[in-house]
Amino acid sequence: MRFLCLIYTSVDVDGRLTQNEMNHLIGEHFVFDEGLRQDGTLIVSDALELRNKSIVIRPDGDRFSVTDGPFVETKEYLAGFYLIDAPDLDSATDIAKRIPSARHGAIEIRPVRILTLRGDLAEEG
Repeated sequence: MRFLCLIYTSVDVDGRLTQNEMNHLIGEHFVFDEGLRQDGTLIVSDALELRNKSIVIRPDGDRFSVTDGPFVETKEYLAGFYLIDAPDLDSATDIAKRIPSARHGAIEIRPVRILTLRGDLAEEG
């Protein structure tokens, strides 16, 4: 079963970690990723650019409006993600607790829905 682990970090963390601490954290992610890759758990993971580099599109009649960045007033923002394959939510939770950035923010775990062309959920294998 697939789970998306969304990494949320705080704006406070951005300015709190030194460059050496940030480099160490990034190194921990590379090691963690390789472990998940070797045991077949990791499907894909990536860090996201800072939130001031994002845009939001919304429908506007027959067109779309495009605006800068998310406008949600919050101190936490989406910083990265892991898409993993785990037997169940408990296993996914155990994996997510070991994500290096979990020590500095929050991890949201979302089961991935597998849809078919008929619009219903696929049978679990």
